[in-house]
Amino acid sequence: MARRPLIAIPARFSESASALRYRADVLPRTLMTAVLAAGGEPLAVHPTGGADVDDQVAQRLEFADGIVLPGGGDLDARWTAQASHPTLYDVDVEQDEFDLAVARHALVSGIPLLAICRGLQVVNVARGGDLVQDMSESTGHHRDLTHPVTTQAGSLLHAAIGARVEVSCFHHQSLRRLGETMTPVAWAEDGTTEAVELSQSPGWFLGLQWHPEDTAATDGAQAALFAAHVVAAAQFRSRESPNR
Repeated sequence: MARRPLIAIPARFSESASALRYRADVLPRTLMTAVLAAGGEPLAVHPTGGADVDDQVAQRLEFADGIVLPGGGDLDARWTAQASHPTLYDVDVEQDEFDLAVARHALVSGIPLLAICRGLQVVNVARGGDLVQDMSESTGHHRDLTHPVTTQAGSLLHAAIGARVEVSCFHHQSLRRLGETMTPVAWAEDGTTEAVELSQSPGWFLGLQWHPEDTAATDGAQAALFAAHVVAAAQFRSRESPNR
């Protein structure tokens, strides 16, 4: 039996976690379950680096057939040379540095990359874009919100889930100026860009502003996104090396 594609997921720092005495690296159980149900093997990666974080990431992720950049806290405004907003929360520069390095590595190497919420914002920043620091000052909030999105015909996303789908959101930041070659492929009714693909990329990429893991267990459209990523990861593994 062929082994499952190995899906690397940078963990998130947490000050506490049930049954643990110290600070922890955590990931949503729904996310891990969604990757596993799609046929992948989800593997948490400790998100730390340093001055040579890009070299470390390239070496540490040699095993990966695919990568998921998950949601989490806000990015420090320093990365986009924007003023820090008082609503920013759970900012961690070490986490930022690692995630940005993961995004750069994936997009150069062609490892299939599924970027979710903060993960999409990380990719946008890595590609030279910036962020709306607080959506409540413009289009309104997208926290704990379920709403429809419309997808672009002909896009990878449209092929996976169709023209219109309900999504689960939890974010107060969003994409503003898009990074290099990033193309919007889904929108909320208020005009917010909800998904992005790359017009030029060496590998499979999909960025979602919503959280497909929230409803993947009961919504076939959201589960299909993880399945498409795992299929791309399996193809990447076979292309890189028959014995990988």
